Amino acid sequence: MAIDMSQFIAVFFDEAAEHLATMESILLKLSLDDPDSEDLNAIFRAAHSIKGGAATFGFTDLAAVTHILENLLDRIRKNELDLRADMIDVFLRSGDVLQNILSSHRDGGSADLEAAKEITTLLEKFANESSAEPCIQIIIAAGASFDEEAVKRALMGYGTLSGCVQGGEHSNWIYELLTADSAQEVLDTLAFAVEPTRITMGGGAAEVVSDKLSDGDGYGFFTEDEPAASAMEGGDGYGFFTADAPAVTAQDGEGYGFFTEITPQPAAPPAEAATVTDGAGYGFFEPRPKVLSAADGTKVAKAEVPELSKVKAAATSSKPTAVAADTSIRVSVEKVDQLLNLVGELVITQSMLVQTALNLDPVIHENMLSGVGQLERNTRELQESVMSIRMMPISFVFSRFPRLVRDLAGKLNKKIELKLIGESTELDKGFIEKLSDPLTHLVRNSLDHGIELPDERVAKGKSPTGTLTLRAFHQGGNIVIEVADDGAGLNRERILAKARERDIAVHDGMTDGEVWLLIFEAGFSTAAQVTDVSGRGVGMDVVRRNIQSMGGRIEISSMYGIGSTMSIRLPLTLAILDGMSISVGDEIYLIPLAFIIESLQPRHDEVKTMAGKGRVINVRGEYLPLIALHEIFNVPPKVTEFHEGLVIILEAEGEKVAMFVDDLLGQHQVVVKNLETNYRKVPGVAGATIMGDGHVAFILDVAQLVHISQGVSRAIA
Repeated sequence: MAIDMSQFIAVFFDEAAEHLATMESILLKLSLDDPDSEDLNAIFRAAHSIKGGAATFGFTDLAAVTHILENLLDRIRKNELDLRADMIDVFLRSGDVLQNILSSHRDGGSADLEAAKEITTLLEKFANESSAEPCIQIIIAAGASFDEEAVKRALMGYGTLSGCVQGGEHSNWIYELLTADSAQEVLDTLAFAVEPTRITMGGGAAEVVSDKLSDGDGYGFFTEDEPAASAMEGGDGYGFFTADAPAVTAQDGEGYGFFTEITPQPAAPPAEAATVTDGAGYGFFEPRPKVLSAADGTKVAKAEVPELSKVKAAATSSKPTAVAADTSIRVSVEKVDQLLNLVGELVITQSMLVQTALNLDPVIHENMLSGVGQLERNTRELQESVMSIRMMPISFVFSRFPRLVRDLAGKLNKKIELKLIGESTELDKGFIEKLSDPLTHLVRNSLDHGIELPDERVAKGKSPTGTLTLRAFHQGGNIVIEVADDGAGLNRERILAKARERDIAVHDGMTDGEVWLLIFEAGFSTAAQVTDVSGRGVGMDVVRRNIQSMGGRIEISSMYGIGSTMSIRLPLTLAILDGMSISVGDEIYLIPLAFIIESLQPRHDEVKTMAGKGRVINVRGEYLPLIALHEIFNVPPKVTEFHEGLVIILEAEGEKVAMFVDDLLGQHQVVVKNLETNYRKVPGVAGATIMGDGHVAFILDVAQLVHISQGVSRAIA
């Protein structure tokens, strides 16, 4: 039966990508003066794993680059080469090349051959600084049955084939391999393609010859010596264990990883040695001494199999390790989204049942109401459990920045220390990719405009090394992500001057928060010169737009000469929303709770009209723009006098606004439905949901409504 290899190749792609990420992460934190041996070993193992898998599946281009990279890492960890900064640079670039080759095989595209050739040349340059690779001769006995192409691919994964002699039924196959790997390691790999007993290896390395067994004795797994033939019936051993104690220490006592080396004990009587229950162990258990009394009263030790209860205990004690290795499964995002949609529909149905149950007599329908209450609790728990499946640690986003910061700092001639705080903070999977671009813009902005050059920092009494901090934490029902630097901070006067140059309406009485928000205007930049990093005024407006599209907002705090902090505030998920339902006429709307500050019923004298600003409301001495929701959506209201209705104070993008509505209905947790997917984009509306009575309610886009109040957004019909 043919084996479908596609599933194994897919696993290899995933694991190789993880190995590359591990390599980059460790390389970025390696100390040049005293590199940690465990880190070096981890990088080597990652490269070795990629090379082995690539050779197995025939990705020779991937194996070729990884092989020379692995050899260099091996020499560094063995102290044959000193680790240098230029080596780390090339190793990081090698990771980029390997990722490109990996993607080409996975997606069916074409790899950047020039980049691969260039990086190979650089790696070979480092390799030439060390001794030449030794040549190993591999001889496969005449008549052996094997896949010649598979053998060649396996060997090329270890180095360069400098010679190859074709064999056959009456002549040997002979391969000459230039490699820094050990002959034993090459032999172990070939054992999967050729019967090990037919392979002999030698040359520059110590000669390794596979054990010559007689017609299948041992079946190519373990060695068996002549005395062992009498240990068990026929001396077979069935290829899983050796018949006597000395055989266990074959090949210098390695035991091939299955046995614990034991000290030879005095030979037991033949009858006892042949008794399986008296100490055979089948090669899997370590014999324990059994004390016997000899005729003279002395104690004699004898190897014995552990008691059955002990064997069961050993098996039981090893279980946690096996379980720990299988605590997660790979599931496509589409399946999780489908499950989330079904749970969302269940929440809507449950809300409808609750709405209907409110009209029932609690005395007559006590059991039904109790069941509905239990359903509500179970539905919420199910909803939270499914939501948690979509939650991922923000380290998936943060892990991209050590490399970015390192490269940009080198390009800008700055010294930067990156601090990552709260990497285990979880957020919705839908935010992971969407956050990457906004955070990248903010980080590049801090590095280019915020943190000064080392000489400038020293002149200001600062450390020559600037600090950039990425921090994530939960606050209420939101996740907050901060990008903070200890650089020059924002210059209020320069920002105002630049705004006047671009004919933006500003005045000296603006608060700092209002001034800082000007940098998010399209094309706005205070950079003295344009660089390939930033300075064109493109990006910050996109940052705000992207954050708003995720239902979040961005805030800035800055102190000139001290530093700046950009704070992104996002809901925990895009799928479920905590909101306050309000009524305007016969319509129901929802306002996300994150934007609501307070609600109040104004007095008649608190609402005024100001020239150029329209209606405003006096809230404890602060005049806020007042917008009537029924005017925006052209809905006939039930209440026309402000002192008869309610006013909700909202805050978005650092600005406050008062919204006049008919009434507050209550707080709800609702399932968000995308309006654009099902209808079209509606100005002032962020989405829709289905209420418990089956009616559709619009979710308000508070940020856009704030713009409407300021007259900077297009009119809404």
